[in-house]
Order: sequence, then C-alpha cells, then structure tokens
Amino acid sequence: MTSVHPDIAALIAAGKAAGSLPFEAMTLAEARLAHAARRETHQLAAEAVSGRRDLTVPGPAGPIRLRLYRPQRTSPEAVLPCLVFMHGGGWVLGSLDSHDALCCRLANQARCCVVAIDYRLAPESPFPAALDDCVAAYTAIVEDAATLKIDPCRIAVGGDSAGGTLAAVLALMGRDGSIAPPVQQILIYPAVDVDQDLEDYGPDSAGMLITGATMVYFRDHYLSTAADRTDWRASPIKAGSLAGLPPALVVVCGHDPLRAEGRAYAECLERQGVRVALLYLSDQPHGVITMTKVARAALELQDVVAMSLRAAFAEAGKAREEPERRR
Repeated sequence: MTSVHPDIAALIAAGKAAGSLPFEAMTLAEARLAHAARRETHQLAAEAVSGRRDLTVPGPAGPIRLRLYRPQRTSPEAVLPCLVFMHGGGWVLGSLDSHDALCCRLANQARCCVVAIDYRLAPESPFPAALDDCVAAYTAIVEDAATLKIDPCRIAVGGDSAGGTLAAVLALMGRDGSIAPPVQQILIYPAVDVDQDLEDYGPDSAGMLITGATMVYFRDHYLSTAADRTDWRASPIKAGSLAGLPPALVVVCGHDPLRAEGRAYAECLERQGVRVALLYLSDQPHGVITMTKVARAALELQDVVAMSLRAAFAEAGKAREEPERRR
C-alpha cells in the first residue's frame, strides 16, 4: 500500500495530538458535532455564486429541504444543466452545510446548477428513508425544471461516500424507468456493498478516522434488518445487472476501507458495457474531496469532477441537437 500524502500525514499527526477519536468511539450526538466541526477545521470558505437558495419539495415523510446553487456570472434566466448532489456521512452524519463549499465550487467550475438534497438521516429514519427522499426530490427537480431554470435533458447525479451510494441507486432506477434517467453518475468513494463484516474491509491504514469498524458502525445505524444488507438499494453492486447505466466517474482512495468495493464496482460497470472513468488516488483517505484547507488534492479532485460534468453535459447537448439538424 502506498504511504499517505504528506498533507494527510500532517493531518493524522495533528489529530493524534488533539486526541481525536474515530466516529465509532463516539455517541451519535458526539459524532454529529465532530463531523459538523470539520467544516471550519478542514474546509476553505465557500466561493461566491450568483444564486444560492433553500427551497422545499414534498416528500414521503414531509417537506424535503433542497439547496440550489447557480454559478458566478450567470443570468437568472439562463437554463443550465444540473448536478443533483447527495452528501456523504454514512447515512447518519452530514447536512446541506457540511457540503456547501463543495457544491458552490462544483457549480462554478462545471458551469451548472447544483441542487443538494437534505435527506433524512438514520437511525431516526432508517433505510430506505434516505433513498425515498432522494427519489422524491429528484423527481420534483425534473418536474419543476422549467421553474428552476434547469435543462431536464442534462441532469446528472452524484455524491460522496453514502451520497455516492444514493447516486448509484438513482442511476439504476433511471435506467429501469422508475425515474427520469440521468446523463451521468459521479460516485466519489461510494459504499456499494454494505453486506460485509469487519474483516472483509481489509487492513486499515494507521491513524484514519474512517476505518472498517466505522463502516460497520454506520451500517448498523442505517439498516434495520440483516436482509437489508443484500438489498440492491443499499448495496447497488448486488443489482441484477449494471448494463445500460449512464457513464460514470468513480473515485477511489487508497487509504479508505471502501477502496476494494469502489474498484470492483467500476470493473463491473466496464464489463457490462458502461463507460467508466476510474480515478484512483493511492495516497489519499476517505473524505478528501472536502478537505480543501488541509489537503492540496481536494481542489484538484473537485476540478476533475467538474471537468467530467462539463464533458457529460456537452455530450448530452450534442446528442439532443443531432436529430434537430437532420430535420
């Protein structure tokens, strides 16, 4: 295994000196406070955008809060492509605020609208509540595209960690006709197989706050029954087929308990004819994309995601224009 990047080594040393604990060693309330605090300690301030507002859409258990971002130097009337984004946090942590800076930068760099979903968290709302909220929100975004100034033919789904899981499931549902199909899926170190025991996650890198034990902790808060572990909506790698899915960008980090399943998912997509770009960051940990204050790789990774989105939106636009030229 490659050694961690010096930026991450410094972060580990600082955490050790401060007595930082892994999430599974905390109560849920403590874990949520610690996760929220990283916005100040790990992230640069959010970039300015031309529009940033909260709104709600109906959900299965009440209103679902969304946050809509429009990039700098964009007319309020311009119709933009859109990334529907789902935050990470093991289905039990995270919020619109925890990923606010990331969404601002992706909107600016990809020149698109970003709509982030504030889905319900476990254990208060266990599986499949988070997914049900994301389905309802995604459907409402598509239906309200004209009002939101979004191009309904250029919508991508994406997320990090648990959000990557939800994005992968939405892509599968889009292929199967349950929802409108997205044009791309952005899967940033996704959890695609929760049907694992501690030993299945492999050796942990020293000093990491996200370990195999952390994933078991998250999983046990998220799922209510053992049968849920093999439900493809919780473990998308267990879907009967991955064929026919939209192109994917899959990001995997070498010092991450999810590294093996992320690579396996990318390989399954490729074998079944899906175009996939696999980005493997051998010296980085889980969560790096939001570590902009402490890891130089974070902004670089955000720019790669934005570049992938721009390319997917451009391709979708050309595909729509081609039939019109033939008329």
